[in-house]
Amino acid sequence: MHEWDFAFLIDQRHFILQGLLGTLRLAVVSLVAGTVIGLVGATARLSGSAILRAVGTGYVEFFRNIPVLVQIFWLYFSIPILTGVQPNAYAAAAIATSLYAGAYLTEVFRSGIASIEKGQWDGARAVGFGHGMTMRYVVLPQAFRRVLPAFTNQVLEIVKTTSVASTIAYAELLYSAKLLSEQEFRPIEAYTAVGAAFILVLLPTSAIAGMMERRLARHG
Repeated sequence: MHEWDFAFLIDQRHFILQGLLGTLRLAVVSLVAGTVIGLVGATARLSGSAILRAVGTGYVEFFRNIPVLVQIFWLYFSIPILTGVQPNAYAAAAIATSLYAGAYLTEVFRSGIASIEKGQWDGARAVGFGHGMTMRYVVLPQAFRRVLPAFTNQVLEIVKTTSVASTIAYAELLYSAKLLSEQEFRPIEAYTAVGAAFILVLLPTSAIAGMMERRLARHG
């Protein structure tokens, strides 16, 4: 029968903390970049230009239908062959997860913007707002309120997706646990700690998002 022993994790807490910081670093960069890409992609998808719509649709379908692990491997192992430049693990993981997140967030934002009634657009134009001001002051605030649950789900998914970066030896939480597991011969404890760490990060994130949803609903 297995005897549980987490003492080595306390001794190696700085190592686990570094992995957690690596996970959060990758998640924040991917979320920020993915949000920007998603807003641009949603604008393209809703554009009056057939070319922009085609580009936006092509981007979404391409990156949503290729597993993020394949994208990371392609960037990390193919770029050196094609260009002679070896991207570091962090750069390859950040680019891949950002593009992957951006594809999903494009659809989240597109659905939110498309849900705004035509009268809102007409009213904004009637008071002299151009397209940019209409988006900033009228459409996006309402769209964000409507897509907040879906956006929150994507945030949680982005954080969890960062674990695939361990496959190219990026020093995130799962990779740190893997090294400790091999060093201490304690895989059960090491990977249990990874699960607990993700829960400790994601539960507060989900709770904060829920509070925001309720607050927006009260003031809606």
